[in-house]
Amino acid sequence: IRAQGWAWEYYEGDRKRELPAAVDVLSRPDDAECVTLRVWPVSNVQMIFRPWLGEIDFDVNLRQLQGQAGVDILCDVLCAIGRRLGKPVLMCSEFDSFDSRSPVLGFDPAADRVVLMADRI
Repeated sequence: IRAQGWAWEYYEGDRKRELPAAVDVLSRPDDAECVTLRVWPVSNVQMIFRPWLGEIDFDVNLRQLQGQAGVDILCDVLCAIGRRLGKPVLMCSEFDSFDSRSPVLGFDPAADRVVLMADRI
């Protein structure tokens, strides 16, 4: 987030805090207060990240991603995260249950780009 220059707000429970190092956030005990990280990769698009249970879930309001410019913003964020972590970053439908997630889009590290995954089902 800092390297990308994105605007952000970090919360532990309902208290706004300074953004700690990722290792500190990801190594918090399971019973610690919920963490919420609000990120604006551009001024009119907010993404909300919630690290928990060894994963980092995030929400994005698709109404904020209009046209090709919106698709490009989403893909840029997925690529930035995936490249930094060296891992796939998957986007699933909001209505998928935890046990039956079916990725729609995702950053594929081997291809070094976002790929459509819905047709792989």
